[in-house]
Amino acid sequence: MDTGHITDVWDRVFGIQPDPPPWLVVVTAVVALAVITPYRAWRLSRNAITIAHEGGHGLVALLSGRRLSGIRLHSDTSGLTVSRGKPTGLGMILTAAAGYVTPSLLGLLGAWLLASGHITALLWGATALLAAMLLMIRNAYGVLTVVLAGAAFFLVSWLTAPEVQAAFAYAVVWFLLLGGVRPPFELQGKRRRGRAGDSDPDQLARLTRVPAAVWLGLFHVVTLCSLAGGGRWLLDV
Repeated sequence: MDTGHITDVWDRVFGIQPDPPPWLVVVTAVVALAVITPYRAWRLSRNAITIAHEGGHGLVALLSGRRLSGIRLHSDTSGLTVSRGKPTGLGMILTAAAGYVTPSLLGLLGAWLLASGHITALLWGATALLAAMLLMIRNAYGVLTVVLAGAAFFLVSWLTAPEVQAAFAYAVVWFLLLGGVRPPFELQGKRRRGRAGDSDPDQLARLTRVPAAVWLGLFHVVTLCSLAGGGRWLLDV
């Protein structure tokens, strides 16, 4: 392969792109909020949060030395990640704790990349993560959603103008930051109605003897702080 072509691709992916105009940052935040707030829009867009949630479980399971058996994503926006290893201990605790905070932490990382001007690197990084996750998906609906998400990131990064890439990247990051806040509140409501007896906080309570309410509070803190910090980076304030 021509080394000049390789250099061009490298510069395209890892080079620094100019900051978008402030109005675009604000508009993409409004768009993200518009697909999170209404219930019908959220029922569809929440699939993207579920991908990040289950991907967080899976990634931390691998990093903590557990064996990842597979990930399932369902049309009702629920998901399941199965890993093998010790049923107790730090690895299991970290794996269980990762899900609800991963979308917000990914959004925070994305906000840092955008603030640094690495728009294309963010798009390609997301494509790579989704491609790796695809290898562990174990149901047809999960394959479909991950393939569509990965294709969207790849096509935008490869075929569109820098302005379109910036708008897409900022909308995605705003969506992760804003959308990551809602699931802990939804879980809190379900637990109050007695409908989530085997949720992640309940599993963590059994593993650590720390009350589930404390874990849920931690999820709130992480997601809200990520939104505050990521929002400051995106808005450059």
